[in-house]
Amino acid sequence: MTFDSDPVGNGFVASLARPGGNITGLSNVAPEISGKRVEILKEIVPKLARVAVLGMSSNPGNALSLRETKLAARTLGLQTSFFNIRDSTDVEASFRSAPMERADAILVLNFPPVFRKRILELAAKRRLPAIYFESSLIEDGGLMSYGASLVDLDRRAAIYVDKILKGAKPAELPVEQPTKFELVINLKTAKQIGLTIPASVLARADRVIK
Repeated sequence: MTFDSDPVGNGFVASLARPGGNITGLSNVAPEISGKRVEILKEIVPKLARVAVLGMSSNPGNALSLRETKLAARTLGLQTSFFNIRDSTDVEASFRSAPMERADAILVLNFPPVFRKRILELAAKRRLPAIYFESSLIEDGGLMSYGASLVDLDRRAAIYVDKILKGAKPAELPVEQPTKFELVINLKTAKQIGLTIPASVLARADRVIK
């Protein structure tokens, strides 16, 4: 299986090296991901001072991501405001409050699909640069994403299945963390919100949507 949150911290497995039980697989969570997202925001918004972080506190994976986001922001001299999203009303309220708190950009943690369309719409309406956790959101009009490569995870998952079918015990197969990450940028969205993406960032992008 693919873990969207910390598999050890949330009790899914005993350890990454020896998961135990009947569960193993791949994790798309790595501490460096959140910090890298903050760094990218800082690069594309040079005057960035405050980042609004949108997430559901009830999502197990978001706790680690939020800690790492705050740590990276402090290292870069940035402030953060966390908006806890529990329902659609909170989505609307967060985008009204973020500009009032002088947020210069948005960092979006993992969300259920039901909220995603409205978040994309409001980010564009408010002309707020936003970085997301999944490339499919960029294909739907989001500005940019940085995260584990889903294509690479799917390929490695097939290898796990093959091993188990050949007799390997899940308890003895280590949970692997992501090793390949991808940066996806939507230049059409950047133009719509009046943002110029630096050439140095574009050069590092794995995929650019025009």
